Parts: sequence; C-alpha cells; structure tokens
Amino acid sequence: MGVDLRVITGMEPGVAGVCTVGFGSTKPWRREPGIGAKTGAPRPDAKEARLFLLCVYLVGFLDLFGVSMVVPLLNVHIKSLGASPTVAGIVGSSYGILQLFSSTVVGCWSDVVGRRFSLLVCILFSALGYLILGASTNVFLFALGRVPVGIFKHTLSISRALLSDLVPEKEWPLVIGQLNTASSVGFILGPMVGGYLIELDGGFYLTCLICFCVFILNAGLVWLFPWSEIKVSSTKNSLRLGNNYASLRKTDHEVQEANPSPGSVVSEKTPRPPWMEVISTLQDMKSLIFSEIWDVFLVRLLMAMAALLYHSNFVLALKERFGVRPVVAGYLISYSSTLGALAGLVLGPILRLYRHNSHRVLLHSSMLTFLLLLLYSMAPTMGTVIFSSTLLAFSTAIGRTCITDLQLTMGGAQARGTLIGLGQSVTAMGRVMAPILSGVAQEVSPCGPPCLGAALALVAVFIMSLNKPRYGGDRTNRLKSE
Repeated sequence: MGVDLRVITGMEPGVAGVCTVGFGSTKPWRREPGIGAKTGAPRPDAKEARLFLLCVYLVGFLDLFGVSMVVPLLNVHIKSLGASPTVAGIVGSSYGILQLFSSTVVGCWSDVVGRRFSLLVCILFSALGYLILGASTNVFLFALGRVPVGIFKHTLSISRALLSDLVPEKEWPLVIGQLNTASSVGFILGPMVGGYLIELDGGFYLTCLICFCVFILNAGLVWLFPWSEIKVSSTKNSLRLGNNYASLRKTDHEVQEANPSPGSVVSEKTPRPPWMEVISTLQDMKSLIFSEIWDVFLVRLLMAMAALLYHSNFVLALKERFGVRPVVAGYLISYSSTLGALAGLVLGPILRLYRHNSHRVLLHSSMLTFLLLLLYSMAPTMGTVIFSSTLLAFSTAIGRTCITDLQLTMGGAQARGTLIGLGQSVTAMGRVMAPILSGVAQEVSPCGPPCLGAALALVAVFIMSLNKPRYGGDRTNRLKSE
C-alpha cells in the first residue's frame, strides 16, 4: 500500500498526477522527500497528530455546548420582551434564512483564506452575537443579536472541512462521525446547564454570558492549535506530523507561489482579492453541482426534511396519540440524542463491513429510515414508538455522516469548505420548508408529518437506486483507494 501524502490546504491528487487548487489552476502533486512506498512504523510525534484531532473534537463539543445552553431559552425570552407570536416566529426564522445564504459563502471563504482564520472569525462573531443576546432588553436588540450568529455560526462546517483536509478519504466518515459524536454530547449537556441557570435571577443574561465565554475559550483553543506542524499520511496509522506545513494559513495563490514545481511556469499575475476568489469558486461550483452531483444534494435535502418532519410535532403527536406528558417526551428526545451521539462510535466497524462504500451505507440507512418512519407513523403502542425512535437515532446519524462523505468524494476535494457549506445551505433550506409542510400535514392527522417524511425518504432511496452505478465500481475504488 503506497503512502498518500497531501498538504492540508485543500489540495487533492487529480488525474494524471496533477492536483487541482481551487477550480482553475493545477500544479503537480508532490510527495514528501524521504517517504517511500512502504509504510514504516509510526513516528513518535503521531501522538501530537492525535492530540490535534482531539482538539478539533473539543471545538465541536464546546460549540454545541454553548449554543444548546441558549437556544431552548430563546422563545421564552423573546416572549418576555413583549413580542407577539408572529414577531417571535419571524425573528426565529431569520436565523435559518441567514444560514441558507451564508453557509456556502463562508465555506468557500474558508477555502480561500484558510481554515484557521475563518474558524477564528466565525467563533468570535458568534460570541459577539450571543453577547448582544445577553444584553437584549427589547426585540430589536434580540433580532440584532441573531444576525452575526446566523451569518457566522459555521464552526462545525469548517471543522468538518478541516478534518477532511487532515485525513485520507477512507477515514472521512469516521472522523466526521466522531466530531458529530463530540458535538452531540455538548448538545445533550448544554440544555441541562441552561435549564439550571434560567432558574436564577437574570438567568437568561447569565446563560448568554457563559455562552460568550465558552466561545472565547473555543477561539483560544483554535489559536493554540499546532497549525504549522500538521500533515497527513494515508497509512494504517493515518496521521503523521511533519514540518513546513504552515500553508493552512495561506491562500491558494500563496501556496502556489511558495511551492513552484520544477518545469512549471510561475504566473506573474497579481493574486486576486479573496472576495474575487470566492465569487470565482462559487461560479465553478455551480456548474459542478448541476452537472455531476445534483442528486447528492437532492438526497441530502429530502433526508433532512424527512428527519425534520419526524421531529416537528413529536411531543404534540405523542400527547394526542398516547396521552404522554411533555416531560416524558422530553426524556425520550434526550434518549434518542444520546443514541445519535453513540452512532459515531460504531461507524468505523460499519464502514469496514461495507468496505468503505459510503453510497451503500447511505442507501441502506435511508431505506431503514423510511421503514422506521412508516412504523412510527402506524405505531399502536409506546413500545413501538421507543423501538422506532431508538433505531431512527442510529440511521439518521449515520446517514448524515455518509452523505457528507459522499458529497466530498464525488464533488472533488479541491474546495471542501465550499462543498460542506453548500450542504449546510441545503439543510437550511430544509429547515425553512419543513415547518410549512409539517403544518399542512398536521391538518390531516397527527401522523401526517412522519408519513410525509417517510414518503420523502422513499423518494431519496429511489434516486440513489437509479444513480447507483455512478457511485460504485471502479470510480469509488479509485476515489477511496488506500
């Protein structure tokens, strides 16, 4: 098995030994001198690489820990400020709308300026948003505090792009699943802390202040990352450390200028401003999406809406169908969230069983999601509901990880931040559409939303089955080769 080396600036080997940087230029793919084809024993500094990964997971944990302390309290606080339900709904939906438009742009921007700078900016502006929320004494300030959060709350997206830069293709689902597990643990613990703090005098303001401090701590952690020492080897032991890999902090143009290849002609053009690079990359990404991977994003939209429809009226449906109290439904939600977090730990064995074929895993998990949503919709007892919710937590968590991996694999690795940002925009679109569809479906029956979710999951399965030849065979083996 050869040693696959790549610097973590978003460059990936392309056809005939060239590497595409961005979408409009190429440069030869260089191997680290002194590394042969055989895999040697892991170097001692591999522990530092593992530590780097753990730090990324800690960033994900702290991010959702801070957010989940505040988010459950937002509706209560805005109503205490005198906002009507309509105004509260408009302000609440503004976050999803901002995310819809900002996810792709911020992801592309992280490809241009580097993961470190973009992570720091996103974390610090998100911290500012929660500080404004904590100081809000009227609806205007509350809405103003949601703006920087809606635009810059992309810490997890950039972290996923960073992980895809750090590890070989076959390990993308594993490390992204572990990041999802770490962040899910934060989402489980955060509401408990927030629920305790809200009982104190000025509880909401105190909670927002603590959230602000958590984000500042997160920014400090990102600042202290050993960015200049990380590189990747595609070996059994995966991560390695090396020197002279500070290019994470550079733009693609700086990387090209700093590392001219033998026999290549160095461009004499002045590097374009970052905003022009973003526009250029988005234009090229548009053609890529509509020509090659449109179905991947469509499947992501359908499965996201299916999961959102399932959760949209979960508490109300259990109350109307089985007379379950909201507190019991809340316990069941926490139970499902815990299982979803644990799903990342079993993803490795599942991928090995499927020989790292993410499309097959996604197809089978989507089929399972469809069957479980259908079972939940027709559940005659609470025991059936608990059974379906248990397996749904696993199937949806694994599906989310695999769709991201398939998205990166089929879309190419030259603009990972843009690809992940596009995926987040698609999910945000689902968040905007799902409440509307849920409201219409609930007019028919309390089981309407999950039934509609099952139908959407079935459509996604049908699309994946039709396009199965595109994701299997030689192409997948080449893209996921060791």
